[in-house]
This record gives sequence, structure tokens and C-alpha cells, in this order.
Amino acid sequence: MKKRTFLKISSALMTAPLLSPLSGWATGEKLKNWAGNLEYSTTKLYQAKSTEQVSEFVKKHSKFKVLGTRHCFNKIADSKDEFISLTQADELIEISSDGKTVTVNSGLKYGQLSPVLDKKGYALHNLASLPHISVAGACATATHGSGNKNGNLSTAVSGMEMVTGTGETIKLTKEKDGQEFLAAVVNLGALGVVTKVTLDIQPTFEMNQYVYQNLSFEKLKDNFETIESKGYSVSLFTNWQSRDIAEVWVKRKIEKGENYTPDAELFGAKLATKNLHPIPELSAENCTVQMGVPGPWYERMPHFKMGFTPSSGVELQSEYFVPRKNAVEAIMAVYKLADLVAPHLMTTEIRTIAADDLWMSPCYKQDSVAIHFTWKQDWPNVSKVLPVIERELAPFNARPHWGKMFTMAPAKLQSLYDKLPDFQEVIKEYDPQGKFRNGFLDMYIYKS
Repeated sequence: MKKRTFLKISSALMTAPLLSPLSGWATGEKLKNWAGNLEYSTTKLYQAKSTEQVSEFVKKHSKFKVLGTRHCFNKIADSKDEFISLTQADELIEISSDGKTVTVNSGLKYGQLSPVLDKKGYALHNLASLPHISVAGACATATHGSGNKNGNLSTAVSGMEMVTGTGETIKLTKEKDGQEFLAAVVNLGALGVVTKVTLDIQPTFEMNQYVYQNLSFEKLKDNFETIESKGYSVSLFTNWQSRDIAEVWVKRKIEKGENYTPDAELFGAKLATKNLHPIPELSAENCTVQMGVPGPWYERMPHFKMGFTPSSGVELQSEYFVPRKNAVEAIMAVYKLADLVAPHLMTTEIRTIAADDLWMSPCYKQDSVAIHFTWKQDWPNVSKVLPVIERELAPFNARPHWGKMFTMAPAKLQSLYDKLPDFQEVIKEYDPQGKFRNGFLDMYIYKS
């Protein structure tokens, strides 16, 4: 057996209040998601510490769901019966001897993993906007990050350990398990309890980020590809009503020995002179450092710092993935809805993600652009706006983010995934008794 490097997460880190997925919750109180818009249907929660405990739990229970860091806005992870969680599992971070992969407890957050990796000289290829999410939860829903050449977080998965509906522990790898592996990575919580995840890693690197203000939509239309290629990843923020892109966040990978000076303008947009928040009205205190200040990859790729409330906290989120070839058309389709969208919106983020081969990923077989909406927490009004947005984006076969708010009919959603019938067959094999089924899966995966 090859020698491996083992890194222990300190108990202080694992139990710090800012990082606890269930901080502020006591037995008997209703469990809610982090934004507070969703009240879960049971308070029964079992904290598993090991794969063995997970297996025992699965064998004894007929119906339950896995609860992660609760960053989903819909009921994809909800249960009327019971929850199991691995966010407090006492596991190791294991770096392979060749330095190409790291194996982690599935409940670990990216904000916990990243500094440990960086300290040992390694990095992940991508991170989401906020680091507060768990590895398994992010991968199960194809949560993404950004960058023309960067696949979503699930594309880093090269192996996984899972307890299936029968209580059996199985291990899958990209190298050995082919299509079965591609079915299991973005699993939507339908196949089993993922206990460990192996991620591809690379040598660590530094990044910086610059923000440009007030890019006109006309300039965006004419120069979208050039703008999106300006950095390792690029995010565009708008409220639509201002009729411009309020902020362009350009995140750059710093090359050794480079002498880089940012352009003072980006197609008319001016270089910012202070740190900004994606929601312009909010303080940038919670945001990662901008202004070109160098820093480790994990402190620049996300928009928000680990030790702070991400985004605004009290909000709703929706997101739609369209083929990158249709990016400008899709953006302008939403632009026409500015007067309808803006009164209920905090901000919209537009970003690119590379194609992948994962069956249930919104980026399956297509380079994509994601149009993300951070809404005011007003579901009655947002629920009226979403069908209009979905209708405008329908010509582009827009796929909604699995963990965010949408109103798309199940039949329409199912038609967007060519591999859904095959995925349903894999579910039957992994979960023959339907232990992991819930209302969300019944509606969007099983319903015909």
C-alpha cells in the first residue's frame, strides 16, 4: 500500500460556532435552512461519526434523508421522517502520496478543507461563491463556481464511498467504474449516503481580484466572450433596472514573476477604488479582498469569507443554466423583464462553467452560462416572477439549479436530462426500497 499523508482537523475547528451547521438549533425546535425560508418537516436528527454508524442507521430505518449544511433553498433534502448528518463525523483528510488527490469526510466544508490543503501546498480547481457548503452536498447538486475552463465542483470528484439503501458500503472511482460513476457523482441524494469523497487536487497558487463598475449592456453584448476570458473566473452583477452591469469581478491566477497592471477601464467600465459587495447597498466586510491584493486561491475564488454570514443571509435564490453559445440572447431575454424582476431582486450574478459528463449536472455535455438571482425573501411575489423568467429562457432549454427555487413543471425539467431514464434505473439498483425518496424526488425524478 502506498504511503499516505494524514492531516487531522483540529477539534476547535470542527466545533467552532461560526462553522457549525446546526448552530442556534436545539432539540425540539424546528430545523430551518441557513436563509430561514424553509422549515424542515422533522426535527429528528442523527449525527453519524463513521461509515459503520451510517450503515447501521440505514439498515434500521425505512425512510430518511441526509442533511448537510442546509444551503439549499428548496425541499430537495427534506424529510418527514428523520435526518442523518455527517457534518460532525470524526474523519481524517487524506492526501495521496502522489499529491494528486485528497479524500475527505463528506460532511466537511470547503472552508475547512481549503486552508489545510493550501498549507500542505495544494489547491482545488474551483470553489463556489461561498465556502460554507459541504463537499458532498455541493457535488450532489452540481453546485458550481465559475470560469470558462473550470468545471463545477463535482467535476473534481475522482472517487467516492457510499452506503446504499441496503446498508452496503460501496466504493466508486472515475478510473474503474465508468458510467456508474458518472451517474453517482451528481446523485441528488437519491442513491445513498455518501460518506467519503476523493477530489483531484493540484499545486497551490495565489490569486487576486479586481472589480470594474458600470459596464453597459451594449458593451457586454458585443464583447461577452472577451470579458469572460479576462480572468480565471469572471462574475457579472446587475440589478437589471440600472440598465448596466454594476460590477464585473475578475479573479486572476497569479503567474510567477509576472508584472501585471490592470487596465483602468474594461469596455468603458471603471476600475473600482475600494472593496465592494455584490449587493451594492451592503458592506464589503464579509467579502473576499479585492483591489488586486494577492492571496491564496481559497481566499479569492469565493466572493465571501468563511467566518462571516455569506451574501445577505435573509434571501431566496434561483439560478438557470443555458448553453454558453446562447449566453447573450438569454441575458437580453431577462433584460427585457427588468421592470418585473428588479423590485423583488437583490442582485443577479452571471458566470460561465465548463461542460462535464456527469449525468444529472446542469452542465452535462454543454459549456454553460448561469444566470443567478438573489431575491428578497418574498416567495409570494418571487413565485409569480419565476414562471415569466422560465418562459423567456425556455427557448434555450434552461436547466434550473437543483438546490434553488424554481417553478418549472416536472415534465419539462425531466425533458432537459437525456440520461434521466438511466439514472432512474441506477436508483432502483442502489435504493430498491425507496429509503431516500422524498417529495422533491417523487415530483421531479420519479413522476412521469
